[in-house]
Amino acid sequence: MISRKQLLEHAKNQKATDIHICAGSPVLFRLNGKLVPITKEILTPEQSRDISFSMLNDDQKKKFEENLDFDLMLVEGSGRYRINIGYFNSNVGATIRILPARAKTIKELKLPDVVIDLANKTKGLVLITGSTSQGKTTTMSAMIDEINSNCEKHIITIEDPIEYVHENKAGMVRQREIGRDTKSFYSGLRAALRQDPDIIAIGEMRDYETIKIALAAAETGVLVLSTLHVISIDKIIERLLSYAPASDESQLRFLLAESLQGIIHQELIPTVKGGQRAACEVLVATSAAKNIIRRKGGFFLRTVIETGKKHKMVTMVESLNDLLNAGIITEGVAQSIMSNYE
Repeated sequence: MISRKQLLEHAKNQKATDIHICAGSPVLFRLNGKLVPITKEILTPEQSRDISFSMLNDDQKKKFEENLDFDLMLVEGSGRYRINIGYFNSNVGATIRILPARAKTIKELKLPDVVIDLANKTKGLVLITGSTSQGKTTTMSAMIDEINSNCEKHIITIEDPIEYVHENKAGMVRQREIGRDTKSFYSGLRAALRQDPDIIAIGEMRDYETIKIALAAAETGVLVLSTLHVISIDKIIERLLSYAPASDESQLRFLLAESLQGIIHQELIPTVKGGQRAACEVLVATSAAKNIIRRKGGFFLRTVIETGKKHKMVTMVESLNDLLNAGIITEGVAQSIMSNYE
C-alpha cells in the first residue's frame, strides 16, 4: 500500500490540487481540473481506511469516530495540506487539498487592475464570489498580500482553515483559525473589532450573525474582505437575503448598500496548455449599484456592470473574450461559460 509520505510527495510533484481516497476507486488526483486515477488497483475498504487514518493521531481518530467527520491541517516537510476525513457508504475516505507554499500576487494571478484598486480601499466591504473551488481564497490572499506588501496596516484574518500563511511585510498580519484560535467566524469577528484592525479578512460568510457584524464593521471604517458562495453577481442580494429573517430585509439591504465597495466574481477555467486561469467579472459599487441594492432585484446589477467600463468594471464575457483572443482558452470552453452570462 502506498504510504502517506509517498502519496503526498507524488501529488506535489504532479502539481495536483486534490487527492481523493475512496473505497471502490483507485487513488485519484485532480489535475488541471480533472480527476485522474494514479493507481491501477481499486482501493479496498480496509486500504481506504488505513490511508485516511495515517493522516490522524490517536486523539484525532477518537474525535473522528465520535463526530463521523474530521477536518485538519497537516504540515509535512515543505508541504501544507487541508484534509477532510469522513464516512462514505459506511467506508472511511479522505479528500486532501494540496495548499500552495505561498500566496500568489494579484499580478501573478493576472487579475484585472481594478482588483488592486479594491484592495487599496480604506473602508467598506469587498466580496470575492464564485462557486466551490473557483479560487476565491487564492484571490483574497493575493489582496491581503497586496495590502501587506505596500501599506503599514494591521490585518486580521479569520479562516477555516488557514490556507496561506502570510509573513509580516510593510504591515502586520495576524491569522486566526476556527477551532484553534477562536470558536467561530462570529466570535472571531467580534473579537477582531476590539483588536485595532485596519483590515479584517473573513474566510467565508456562512451565517446571518457573521454577515450582520461584517457589514457593521465595514460601515464603521474598517475594510472587510470576505468570500461568499454564489453562482453570479446578480444573485448576490438574493443569496445574502436567504440568510436573513424577512423582518430584517430592509436593514440588510441598507447596510450592504452603504458598505459595499465592490464584488469580484470568478470562475477557474482550463487553458489550452493544461493549466487553469481565473476569468473575472467585477462590480464597482457606484451610486447606481447602491440604489439597486436598496430597492430592486439583483438582476439589474447586470446592466450596471455592462455599462460601467469607465469605473473599470469588467463583464465575464469581456474577460472570456480577452482570454480567447490571447489564445489562452479554446472557443468551446469560452462558449460553455459565456452561455451563463449572456
